[in-house]
Amino acid sequence: MALATFSASAFSIQSPNYHHQYHSNNFATASLRVAIPTSRLSATPSLSWTTTTSRFKRFRRIIALSSGGGDGGAGGGGSSGGGGGGNDDGDDAGSRNKNEAILALAEVGRSLESLPKDLAAAIEAGRVPGSIVSRYLDLEKSAVFRWLLQFGGFKERLLADDLFLTKVAIECGVGIFTKTAAELERRREKFTKELDFVFADVVMAIIADFMLVWLPAPTVSLRPPLAVSAGRVAKFFYSCPDNAFQVALAGTSYSFAQRIGAIMRNGSKLFAVGTGASLIGVGITNALINARKALDKSFAGEAEDVPVLSTSVAYGVYMAVSSNLRYQILAGVIEQRILEPMLHQHKVALSAICFVVRTGNTFLGSLMWVDYARWVGIQKERE
Repeated sequence: MALATFSASAFSIQSPNYHHQYHSNNFATASLRVAIPTSRLSATPSLSWTTTTSRFKRFRRIIALSSGGGDGGAGGGGSSGGGGGGNDDGDDAGSRNKNEAILALAEVGRSLESLPKDLAAAIEAGRVPGSIVSRYLDLEKSAVFRWLLQFGGFKERLLADDLFLTKVAIECGVGIFTKTAAELERRREKFTKELDFVFADVVMAIIADFMLVWLPAPTVSLRPPLAVSAGRVAKFFYSCPDNAFQVALAGTSYSFAQRIGAIMRNGSKLFAVGTGASLIGVGITNALINARKALDKSFAGEAEDVPVLSTSVAYGVYMAVSSNLRYQILAGVIEQRILEPMLHQHKVALSAICFVVRTGNTFLGSLMWVDYARWVGIQKERE
């Protein structure tokens, strides 16, 4: 006996992109199934012919030959279509994310196996929406980005913000000029007399600039799950975002405590970075002071070594508090929540505004550091 079934249906998937703008993906599906029962139910062959249209791809046909009972074959057909409608999971964000991601891959003829293992696992778990997968595929077209995507830290940040490298270049490239200008503005006629302080400040700032972009940058978390034996504190900070103000992807949410935890975790890291950078900068400064004393005897009376330990700790505290909060707000609020939703289709304008905002923030930070250093007594004004 032969059984032929024809069905037609239409459905849509609402897919939120990274900026919470919702797009509707409409599908029309027609399927033809021919089932030929035999004496053994477990070996029942079925032929499925599915025609799918969407706004991504106008026409696609899939022929599948499967074995199983009548009900099992129907379930398999639904899964092949990628809609998942038969499981009533349309309202589940994780299932929606996975469907969107699989569809984005199918449109370019890619499979999960062709992706890095951490990204593929995140897609399987429903933690990554289709918009992030599309961004990954776009980034892969560039040889530079394709190389950087091999590294987990860069991959998580580039998937969250494709202008991440631009912002690194802004901080590191402009930093030396803005910090020197800020030192000149604050010290004025004492600039040359306090040149050792200036040099130490600039060296410390340049070393720290990269980390100031890296640590507070929003990310798409691709980290593997923690071990079951992990402690409560480790589990708490593992669940915190990298930026306290970053937008949560569909299917993900952060509590107020987790966002506060992000500030505390980044603050501790920046304290370590600031202290280490200061140790290097002050060490170089003291070496220059001693070299100048040896060459210029008149300079020996007015120059003194910069206190290494107190300066390093003070700079670590400054990084953990002032720099941490300023860069968290800059990356998570001003850029991701305000500028990117307005200008995400105008990358040149977005980059230009980010340049202006980050340059101003760097200059402001330099002014605040000079005042802070004098306030805590590690740098004294010279007559």
